[in-house]
Amino acid sequence: MNQGEKFSKTKKFLIGAVDIILFHISILLSFYVQFGQNIPIRNIITYTNALPYIMILFVILNILFGVYILYNKSITDFIYLTIIIQLLMMIAIMAVTFAGRWFAFPRSVLLISFVISSIFLIVWRVIIFRVYLKYSGTKRVMVIGDETKVISAAMNFNQAKNERHKIELVAIDRYFKHIKENIDNFDIVYLASHVVEEEKIKIFDLLIKNEKKVFLNTSFENLMLVNPNIMNIEDESIIEASNFKIPAEDGLIKRIIDFIFSILLIILASPFMLVTAVLIKLTSKGPILYKQVRITKDGKEFNVLKFRSMSATAEKDSGPVLAASNDVRVTTIGKYIRALRIDELPQLFNVLKGDMSVVGPRPERPFFVDQFQKENKYYYLRHNVRAGITGYAQVYGKYATDFNSKLNFDLLYIKKYSILLDVKIMLQTIKILFDKVSSKGLDEDEVTKKMPENIKVLK
Repeated sequence: MNQGEKFSKTKKFLIGAVDIILFHISILLSFYVQFGQNIPIRNIITYTNALPYIMILFVILNILFGVYILYNKSITDFIYLTIIIQLLMMIAIMAVTFAGRWFAFPRSVLLISFVISSIFLIVWRVIIFRVYLKYSGTKRVMVIGDETKVISAAMNFNQAKNERHKIELVAIDRYFKHIKENIDNFDIVYLASHVVEEEKIKIFDLLIKNEKKVFLNTSFENLMLVNPNIMNIEDESIIEASNFKIPAEDGLIKRIIDFIFSILLIILASPFMLVTAVLIKLTSKGPILYKQVRITKDGKEFNVLKFRSMSATAEKDSGPVLAASNDVRVTTIGKYIRALRIDELPQLFNVLKGDMSVVGPRPERPFFVDQFQKENKYYYLRHNVRAGITGYAQVYGKYATDFNSKLNFDLLYIKKYSILLDVKIMLQTIKILFDKVSSKGLDEDEVTKKMPENIKVLK
């Protein structure tokens, strides 16, 4: 571990420690707001007994929601995340005090602490984020690769939530020469496409000597090296590349969790599903549920269940088409249930049946699967796992992300799979309900890609 990594972890630890202190102060202040100076002793004792468990859960939730990862956030993200986490903490505190038989924790204090802690933590996190942006500075990026990949990278960086990484230069030819000539004009080199091995080694050597960072794209070659196993055979170390599969024992545990989780969610979501069904029936002609053939594990076809959000004849004339932003086929109620992802709730029955998982690659229709497999020969690898209601691509990408980028997210998910990752994705799915960008369809003006005018192109 280098000094930069140690310092980064120390900063995160200190930020987390202040989070805990602020949350603790917020609860104590809530007791004072509710009771004044005459706080009942039994109420304070209840809180004191539950304190270690409450703070452990607080830290776990903040870590799982990615609060301490700053480079890809905006101030809005911290507001959303803080409110969501504090709402979950209200539920967690009630669960902890019930399990511990500490029934003297007042619910009124919980409500007050939600407001106070949210305000305290939001202000603190906004301050930290602004300090981070000011003192960490913008990292200047030079992108190299073929013109199509470079343009896509430039547009992607330009749409980032903050200016932590800013593209200053791009090179579409003679990469090593341009890197060497501009070595003082960038902090990071991003290899956006394939580079001939001999030239790549020269580039790496130059960048290492000049202490510059390297970003690599998620090509199949690079994805193969994710999550490797290091083997030592006699006097030689060997890198064993892992497969794009979830180990059988992990798959069994995942299936058990899916089964239990889907039953619990069906019970909890049943009132929302009932109301949605009634509204769909009252506002548009056609069935309440919409069945559509999709592809899941091992290329198996199944009927995915969704609440109907489009007119019953949406694809009668057009045939299969991908959803678009402001799609005229979407009904009035459909706009709301799609924005809140309520239309996906019936898929819990698909999970119960075993056709889907709670977390996994989103299932595609056979028509599009055939197209995608012709364009990308590695597309079949995403079918090594069950399709999911939510997934890595949905949490970290955008709704309008092209299929190649979504495929990379899906393959990364399979490579990095763990039960903890599933939990993290499930929790972070809550956040995208509040993020309009993540649920936005594909705009026609986004299809045409061109290099931003403020970036210098080297040829």
